[in-house]
Amino acid sequence: MDLQVRIARLESLEAIRQLKHRYLNACDLKEVETIRDCFAEGEVDIDYGPLGRFQHRDGFIELYQRLACQLRVIDSHHGANPEIELLDDDHARGRWALSYFNLDAQTGVTRRLGVIYDDRYQCIDGQWKITASRSRILAEVLGRHQP
Repeated sequence: MDLQVRIARLESLEAIRQLKHRYLNACDLKEVETIRDCFAEGEVDIDYGPLGRFQHRDGFIELYQRLACQLRVIDSHHGANPEIELLDDDHARGRWALSYFNLDAQTGVTRRLGVIYDDRYQCIDGQWKITASRSRILAEVLGRHQP
């Protein structure tokens, strides 16, 4: 594999890492348009288990706004252990571990999740986008924050 191809592959891998981190940070910061922009336009497959399955990013965004865009909701997403495989120049898949913490500041209820994301990515007009994302909960702990 020549040097230019190797560099292009490394740049793609880093762009996908940045995409996923941008998505997770935007979820914590409630940056709705940034979240929307992480997903491809048109048909996608977003399967977040008990939260629902969505065939278009706007359906997911609507749910996100209703559940997370509340002053009392504080979220923390920490993605780690990325396994990213480039399938060709414009397609990739990835698996991520997610440590998720949620606090309802009004009630003090907390939720901690261990999650695995299985994603698909496509490079569209020079930008990597999420075209599919499946979330599987591996562990869940509910609690109550004591002030």
